[in-house]
Amino acid sequence: MDEWTGSGGTAPLTSYTEAVDWINGLIPFGIRPGLERIERLMEKLGQPQRKLKFIHVAGTNGKGSTCAFLTSVLIRSGYSVGTFTSPYITKFTNRFQYNGTDIPEDVLTELANKLRPLVEEIAQSELGSPTMFEVATALAILYYAEVCYPDVVVWETGLGGRLDVTNIVTPIVSIITNVGHDHTDVLGDTLEEIAGEKAGIIKPGVPAVSCVSQPEAIAVLKAKAAACKSTLYLAGEDFSYGSAVVSGGLQTFTFKGPFRSLELGIAMKGEHQLSNSAGAMMALEVLRQYMAFMLEDEDVLEGFRSTFWAGRLEEVSTSPRIVLDGAHNPEGAESLAKSLPQFYKYDKLNLLMGMLANKHHESYFKHILPIVDTLILTEPDFRKKMDAEDLQAIAERLREKYAKENLVIKVEHDWGQALQLLQSITAEQDLAVVSGTLYLISDVRSTLLRQPNSEKGW
Repeated sequence: MDEWTGSGGTAPLTSYTEAVDWINGLIPFGIRPGLERIERLMEKLGQPQRKLKFIHVAGTNGKGSTCAFLTSVLIRSGYSVGTFTSPYITKFTNRFQYNGTDIPEDVLTELANKLRPLVEEIAQSELGSPTMFEVATALAILYYAEVCYPDVVVWETGLGGRLDVTNIVTPIVSIITNVGHDHTDVLGDTLEEIAGEKAGIIKPGVPAVSCVSQPEAIAVLKAKAAACKSTLYLAGEDFSYGSAVVSGGLQTFTFKGPFRSLELGIAMKGEHQLSNSAGAMMALEVLRQYMAFMLEDEDVLEGFRSTFWAGRLEEVSTSPRIVLDGAHNPEGAESLAKSLPQFYKYDKLNLLMGMLANKHHESYFKHILPIVDTLILTEPDFRKKMDAEDLQAIAERLREKYAKENLVIKVEHDWGQALQLLQSITAEQDLAVVSGTLYLISDVRSTLLRQPNSEKGW
């Protein structure tokens, strides 16, 4: 790759830290839905995305887990796999993985230097500066198309689908995990509007898989697939999955697809993971059946069994028992409330949570309050955090109708102090849960697992 010697007198980025600081320095440009800036970038780079095969994954919840299942099975089956996901839990490089390993820091720095003059050029144009996520997406495409050449790229949307930067690609299969209330400030208030945005990743002639369950959202997906002449494989109609038997740390269930049935076992906890893994399995079946992917049964089964994704019903401490789960919207809260009693026995449930200010917190609490004994409200270390007192006001308002009789609510603004409080009140027979935004999960996880170099971000 050509060494870039600076544009307009700007010295090249000389270290990984400088490169990440430059990319994160674009955060103030915000989330600006639209593809014009990424299209201009790709044009200047010679359309590198056209060299790659993508599996495009959108949805309100379960995108990360679905990407993890796909990555695990494909690697196990002998394919080289790029995986682009967000937000990251421990380090900026987590977003750009090749065969389960982060991009090397020096490669990220080199690619950032290749992008920087182009980004500055576009910033001077009528389009304005590309955003942090646009630059990260371009960097991922360069990494996969010009450095490591994976057989397939598992490609997670950032937000929505239709106008999401990742929609610059034409995939070999699209997956829409589910539709729920999240980012309504950008995507719209109704399920139909949100489904319309997610359905934007369905491309002409490209098969699509979805586990969406609400009739009004299904109607939107079907209409889009029909308009694109794309085959839509829908959970409950074209494929199905039975309820799971839990034993030996595995959830085992039967996947029934249009081509065959298979008994799958997954170590990921939670009823929602049945849906995520079944959607991933259906997409793999499409690749096997129509695109000549060689996927042997034993590799597929082992790939599902060994899938892990940080911060999703993840037990990070045994004394006291602490489980982390990034449920940050109503649907995530509902899954969490159902899953905890299924997988854990406990006397009292103590829950620590912190949120960003743009979420549907009221609906979240309606699912959580009935199962919690002590609720500790805190604030994530992030610019868009929700004030803990505002969360408390919502919880108190809903207390009478939804909460357990003796629910204790505590406020501790400092998340570190809040975590210490959670640890101190959780007895041997109790269970502690940390939930809410992944920015909080990321900090708590790095503290409990003693990972001092942890970074975090969108």
